[in-house]
Amino acid sequence: MGVTDPAGPVMDRDEVDRALARLGAEHEAIETSLLALQDHAGRRLLEGAELTGVTKERWTTAEASITLLWAYFDAYTDALRSAREIRSRRRWSSRDDLVELTELLRGKSVTLAGSATATANAPTLHGGSGKLTEQFTLVTLVDRMNELYATSLDMVVAADAVWSALPARIDLLAAELQRTRRLAHSVGVRPGEHPAGDDLERITRTLTKLRSEVVSDPLAYWIPTQGSSAPGGGKPDTTVYDREARALEDVRREIDAVLTVRQDAEQRLVRLRDVLSRADRTLAEARTARGEVLAKIAATEVPVVSGPPTVLQEQLATAAEYRRHAQWHRLSPLLESLEQKAEDELLRARESLTAVTAPLAVRAELRGRLDAYKAKVARHGLAEDPFLIERYDAARRMLWSAPCDLRVAGQAVLRYQQAAAELLGSGRVPGPRAPEDRRGPGS
Repeated sequence: MGVTDPAGPVMDRDEVDRALARLGAEHEAIETSLLALQDHAGRRLLEGAELTGVTKERWTTAEASITLLWAYFDAYTDALRSAREIRSRRRWSSRDDLVELTELLRGKSVTLAGSATATANAPTLHGGSGKLTEQFTLVTLVDRMNELYATSLDMVVAADAVWSALPARIDLLAAELQRTRRLAHSVGVRPGEHPAGDDLERITRTLTKLRSEVVSDPLAYWIPTQGSSAPGGGKPDTTVYDREARALEDVRREIDAVLTVRQDAEQRLVRLRDVLSRADRTLAEARTARGEVLAKIAATEVPVVSGPPTVLQEQLATAAEYRRHAQWHRLSPLLESLEQKAEDELLRARESLTAVTAPLAVRAELRGRLDAYKAKVARHGLAEDPFLIERYDAARRMLWSAPCDLRVAGQAVLRYQQAAAELLGSGRVPGPRAPEDRRGPGS
């Protein structure tokens, strides 16, 4: 090979030997990397897959890059072989040998013809020059191979990472989805009849579409790491998968609630009947108490007691019908609503009874207060006081007669309290008569 423009100073024998050793190590490393890329599971999958979208575009470029890589590697191998042959001619290389080796090792000694098939889709070093041939130094050729290898490996690793992560997880979720669908069907949760059934249909469609897209266009579900220079830097995009997994979990909880209803429906219905029965009995007691109040208490407003609501009884009958026909998905929300309404109805009945019997409670409180003051007066020795006896008898007749006027009776009790308080405050407490003095005048 003639040297018309030597690439810098002529290398000596030691420099040549060091350069050959370095280039030999690089050759071995590049060969190992290329063979690993050739055997990479992701590359084999890409070759056999029916790709679409961004993955198809990038794989077209990567395929051309890998073809170009091997062409560059072959040229690099030939150049390195030639340099080794020249160096092996003599133990002590002549100056002509050193000049030739310098040109081969440092100059643009590698010329590659541009192949339309190999380079049509592959990126060029400087954005494309349109030349039919390219000349490289061995160092530049190594840099070029490293660049093509990094971009190709990045694409292959990213696609393989998505294929390794998502389809298997989608299949597992789809299997869980099928189990949930069968369970839902067994308890009557079906599309068009229950919201959870509609959700299962939507999740099924979404997972089917997601798996098809992941298999044909994995790079559409790849999130590269910003600023990362390592091949395959990033992670699979699991946003859609995670959303559907959460939705399926919500449906499973709904199905569990329906199953719980199926297991304890009878007990819950019995409890509902008991609560409504207690509410009815309380209302009946309130109606009886109202009649008693109207008969025993005069001049007072007594609230009207309403009858038991027929709507709740009708809904309870509907719930029992749902249970007989195993319509658990309809029974579940109805029982929850009925349980709250039944508790509210029992509370309303108790409040009604309290409101109706309030006048009787007032009368009882007045009776208790009157007797308490009578006991207090007796403790202070005023039980036989005619004035207090008169007022006590007047208040007692009012409180123990029917109908009782609570307003007048309350005033009578108050007058008795005031009279007792006045006597107790004056200190006039009658005691036993003084003993008669039976001694004579001189005593």
